[in-house]
Amino acid sequence: MSKPITTTRRRFLTLLKYAGFGTFGSIIAHSLYQCDDIHIRLLPTDKIFTVDAQGRIIHRRSLPQLQILKEKLGKNITLEMVSIPGGTFTMGSPSHELERWDGEGPQHKVNVPSFYLGKYPVTQVQWKAIMRTNPSNTKGANRPVERVSWNKATEFCQKLSQKTGKLYRLPSEAEWEYACRAGTTTPFHFGETITLNLANYYPSKGYASGPIGNSLKRTTDVGKYPPNAFGLYDMHGNVTEWCQDTLHKNYEGAPTDGSAWEDNYYEERMKRGGSWGVDPGQCRSAKRSWLIPYNSEYTTIGFRVALDTASNL
Repeated sequence: MSKPITTTRRRFLTLLKYAGFGTFGSIIAHSLYQCDDIHIRLLPTDKIFTVDAQGRIIHRRSLPQLQILKEKLGKNITLEMVSIPGGTFTMGSPSHELERWDGEGPQHKVNVPSFYLGKYPVTQVQWKAIMRTNPSNTKGANRPVERVSWNKATEFCQKLSQKTGKLYRLPSEAEWEYACRAGTTTPFHFGETITLNLANYYPSKGYASGPIGNSLKRTTDVGKYPPNAFGLYDMHGNVTEWCQDTLHKNYEGAPTDGSAWEDNYYEERMKRGGSWGVDPGQCRSAKRSWLIPYNSEYTTIGFRVALDTASNL
């Protein structure tokens, strides 16, 4: 049941009006998620936003028309794949980036061929359509599936491939970062910091001069936050996402063709993007982390799937 409009909320609605949101802002304010603390989402999900180091919006533009491949998984369940154009980008973080560590370098140019990537992390309803189970701790059909090991995420890709006749897989680290950045070079695809209007993370401290706040302490439905310029949602926060690559502690000798970097020296697999349970610096585009492939204990880990363009036959 929705909470009554308190004096604080009335003041908030007034502020929205004077900020130029008008009736639209009031509609949004009345449709807020309700939790222990109100978590405000003001920003429309069909716009691309850029913020400064304080989290103030300095630019907004409409989402361009996307080329979408829709896979039918049965019972009106679909999986949307976004066509990601090929290009060259600088992978890794510059030496001056806040909270950078050596494993994010050395920066290097990578040429990424075009491919498809999931518009959202794989949801619980999509997972159940393929795997017939739901391991997630926080249940919700359109929330990301979590408590998924790398091994199980790979099994999902294999079963999805058998069902569709296309070769689905996990993205490489290079593909993931290229897709996340969507042409940007800032710590986040939306700019210099991260705010609770932009992503689901643990805001116990700010990044750069960004704000602090109260955590939801759980996942949210996919697509509730604004996308990046490629039309991808939840690339920062919500759930950390598995990649194909095995652990390498830096980019010395890394491939430059966008392919996954795999060998048998370490068994750990890479994951990217941060989650609802980590601080903002852990959600940066360049941030890398890893875990053993059979671990399925974490409620912060999910994945999205990739598809080579040539596989769309």
